[in-house]
Formats: sequence, structure tokens, C-alpha cells
Amino acid sequence: MPLLRPLVALPGVYRPQADTHLLADALSKENLHPAAEVLEIGTGTGALALSAAGRGARVTAVDVSWRAVVTARINALQQGVPLQILHGDFAARTRGHRYDIVLANPPYVPSPNHRLPAAGPARAWDAGPDGRLVVDRICTSAPALLRPGGVLLMVHSAMCGPERTLKRLAEAGLPAQVAARSCVPWGPILRSRRDWLQRQGLAGTGEEREELVVIRAQAL
Repeated sequence: MPLLRPLVALPGVYRPQADTHLLADALSKENLHPAAEVLEIGTGTGALALSAAGRGARVTAVDVSWRAVVTARINALQQGVPLQILHGDFAARTRGHRYDIVLANPPYVPSPNHRLPAAGPARAWDAGPDGRLVVDRICTSAPALLRPGGVLLMVHSAMCGPERTLKRLAEAGLPAQVAARSCVPWGPILRSRRDWLQRQGLAGTGEEREELVVIRAQAL
């Protein structure tokens, strides 16, 4: 099912972009039966959560941004699609619950800042010097979030090291693979950090395109 449109996006809330659409395409290939329970980590506008709920799944969406939570609630009301939308840290808000599918489009843009932003729109993309501050937390938390046979679908940049994600998930007992790839032009954030990315060895001279990957892991 395609992403539902049009969607409201309050100022500072991440709008659906190439990574959102790549993850939505990966989700469309999953068997999402009407009784399925889905978790979306970092829902933003709620686009992916609404897409899953539109297929009949029971969906919980979580975001650390109040603006994103309000945005997703507005979009759910306007679309007439039921969603449970929670504010806060995904691990704390979902403790003790397991899901058939976990979707994640986490912050993954490498940043000179060693900590996650505490506020502002950069919370949607900045993720530390290697872009993995949130990706690694999801890898660690995934086994407790998935039911037997459950699937994690997570998108991030190849700059973050997909092989590291596959290794961490395998070590956590979740066999994983790269399920989809796409190359997209650099956006303004990467362009503004070109010199720093090159010094870090994360980008080559004259590089203009970023590879996105969807990682698919399945609980045994």
C-alpha cells in the first residue's frame, strides 16, 4: 500500500523522503495480516504507521518529539485510521510488548556532535560521529521487541556501515540481510558537512550520492 497523502507536517517534523519511501516499499512486501501488531520507531508524520494501519494492522507509533506525536495524531484523525501514538523513548514506552513487525527510520546522519540533539529538527537525523547512536540501540533492543517469526525493517545510510548492523543483529540472535538499496543525491545536511565527512573517511572527494539500505532481520 502506498504512503497515504496528503499529510500534515508541523514545523520541525521530518517529512517523508527517499528513505521513508524505500522502507514503505520493503513493508509492502511483508505479509501483514489483519491481526498483526506493528511498532514504528520514530514515526515523524506517521506516514509508515498509517500505511501499515491502512492494511488492517494494529499499529503503535513512538517518537521522542512532541511535534511529531501531534503531527501523527492529526494525520491519523484526518485519514480516519486508528493509531496508538506514544511520546518518549521507544524502549521505555514499549517495555514488555512484542510485535510482528518493527519499522525504524532512525536518525542516522553522521554528526560532529557526540551526543544526540536534545531538541530541534536535528533530532530527526543527527546520530553521532558514526551515525549509529540510535541504530545500535535498536539492534540491541530488537530481540525483546519481536515475537517469534517477527521482522525488523530498518533503513539507514551506507555511511553507517550496514555490515556492522548485520553483525550486531546476528550477535543478538537475529539473522539479517540487506533487503533493499537505493542511491539518492546528497541533501543539504550532508553537503554542509562535506569537509568533515571527508576528514572522517565517510565520503570521498567529489562524492554526491548517498546509498540507503533497508536491513531486514527476523526473530527465530
